[in-house]
Amino acid sequence: MAKQAKTDRQAVIDSIRSQQSKRENRRGMAIVGASVLVALLIVGAAAFKPVKDWWDLRAYASASLSDIGAKASACQDVTTKSAEGSQDHVEVGTPLSYPDAPPAFGQHWNMWDSMDRKLYTESDRPELGELVHNLEHGFTILWYDETVADDSEQMDELRGIASKLQGTDNLRDKFKAVPWTSEDGKAFPDGQHVAFTHWSLGGVGETDPSKQVGVWQYCSDVSGAALEQFMEDYPYMDSPEPNAV
Repeated sequence: MAKQAKTDRQAVIDSIRSQQSKRENRRGMAIVGASVLVALLIVGAAAFKPVKDWWDLRAYASASLSDIGAKASACQDVTTKSAEGSQDHVEVGTPLSYPDAPPAFGQHWNMWDSMDRKLYTESDRPELGELVHNLEHGFTILWYDETVADDSEQMDELRGIASKLQGTDNLRDKFKAVPWTSEDGKAFPDGQHVAFTHWSLGGVGETDPSKQVGVWQYCSDVSGAALEQFMEDYPYMDSPEPNAV
């Protein structure tokens, strides 16, 4: 009788252990499954933006630069201002401020951003001291404000524009599109959300430094047509240091 009771107790213990083992296995599988799902979501999220950007750019694959965005009439007349600061380099990190929104010339860092990257967001944009050095080297910079940054359609247009100006071999494609924020300085003129800037010699081949000017054109919307005309009127050769990449 005692032997039978011991056998029954062992059976109960074995049953409890078996149930616990099954529960632990199910819990382990649930943890593995959740981990796999989280990993897939992370990978999917990382892949989504490049895929979406590629998909959105398909709309501009066959379009010319002038076909992207608003018509050139969205932009105001070009304005200029006597420029200074050529070869006025300061160490990287030196605090600089510019009276114009955005700058087209001035003292700048002794480092500039490479030609490889064409479009930036607020999180990864080069510092103003670098970008003004790019202007000295013949770049045209398109600056866009928070209104454009918050507009997915206009950001797609900027990606389309940047795709037309890719590369580092053709110096005519010295171009960058970068954000202008409230931390950088005053706002653009009322109703204007895009600005083109260029540092001009005063004309290709001009040798008199006093003829140098900063050039601006403000636009209410992104306009590839206006940008194309601006870059034709103020090419990279019309700058203090045109041959540096």
